Amino acid sequence: MTRTELAALLALPRRGPTPKAVRREVEDREGLSVERLALDFGGDRPVRGILTRPLASAGRRPAVLYCHAHGAAYDIGASELLDGRRSLLSPYGPILAKHGFVTLCIDMPTFGERQEPREDPLAKALLWHGRTLMGVMLGDLLAAFAYLMLRDDVDPMRIAALGLSMGATHAFFLGALEPRMNRLAHLCCYADWEFLVTTEAHDLHGHYMTIPGLLAKTSVGEIAGMAAPRPQLICVGYRDPLTPRPAVELAFRQTQQAYHVVNADRMLTLVEEYDSGHVETPKMREAVLAFLEKMKH
Repeated sequence: MTRTELAALLALPRRGPTPKAVRREVEDREGLSVERLALDFGGDRPVRGILTRPLASAGRRPAVLYCHAHGAAYDIGASELLDGRRSLLSPYGPILAKHGFVTLCIDMPTFGERQEPREDPLAKALLWHGRTLMGVMLGDLLAAFAYLMLRDDVDPMRIAALGLSMGATHAFFLGALEPRMNRLAHLCCYADWEFLVTTEAHDLHGHYMTIPGLLAKTSVGEIAGMAAPRPQLICVGYRDPLTPRPAVELAFRQTQQAYHVVNADRMLTLVEEYDSGHVETPKMREAVLAFLEKMKH
């Protein structure tokens, strides 16, 4: 599977003009600055973005493209960066700013300020027209990545993708599609999808994940492996029906093989929690922060 072939399966939109942003509001808080953005990706309406950065920001800093989760909480979207959600220990925006990162999160279609049209009808309509909701989402995230690269406070060579649940899926797809992504960290959504079909756990995923023909051509393990040799952190909990141990092990063997072929075994890390479910744990948080910290050196 090549990037071009994966982009074709996703019906990934062609990249439009250079993304533009309007700052709706800038708010300085203790230790960080919050920018509320309206991002023009060439669609019918601007996309809400929330960006956090260190208050005393000087020069170009490493950055994180934060991919928000699903959880059927369509009202949250980009607000997850500041407000968090139940599956997270705490919001990532403030803590990443404290650690010196510029972090951007945007509303995915059907979430936040983009709740209409809703996920199911939008996914079906797109499929009828030969497109996929996953492709539209990833197209927007790639545009957000392009915007980050253009900011004068961001080092374009040091941008990572990070996410939990749906955001995790987006993160490892981004690693496959965007070779300039420095590294990726994802929590609670890495497993072989063919295995999930046998247990019917795949039905717990939203329709955004419906990509016609995907499993006939490739797998999650192979897609995640397309990021090699760049650093990748995978965090899973084995009490999570979306990441049962056999499905994780199957996917990881495939990803591991891709890293081994390019002599990058040490760039791939798997954090396993045997007694946790679809939630971030302290062990995962510690691993994520240590993983991102390495991008600063």
